[in-house]
Amino acid sequence: MFEIGLTHFLVLTSILFCLGFITVVTRKNAIGILLGVELILNAATINFIAFSHYVESPTAEGFIGGHIFAIFIITMAAAEAAVSLAIVMGVYNYYKTIEVDKVAVMRD
Repeated sequence: MFEIGLTHFLVLTSILFCLGFITVVTRKNAIGILLGVELILNAATINFIAFSHYVESPTAEGFIGGHIFAIFIITMAAAEAAVSLAIVMGVYNYYKTIEVDKVAVMRD
């Protein structure tokens, strides 16, 4: 019978991280870059959950540190998305574009 182990999660998260990194590096659109950052954060979250599940727990109750980190990352990602989208909307209102290379210099 086929069992999913820690290696499968590590392969999945490395693929997600690479896709996120490639998206951040290659996109010129600010929204695309934010999506790449979200992929990277999701890869880290899956890693924390997988390690907390498959690694031996130091206490009898179990190790919930990975879950706490995951909740923290999800909360941080939601706040990051809200703030960054507000910044992108402000940049769009001022420059009428969200292309990162066209808005290279931030000035009045």
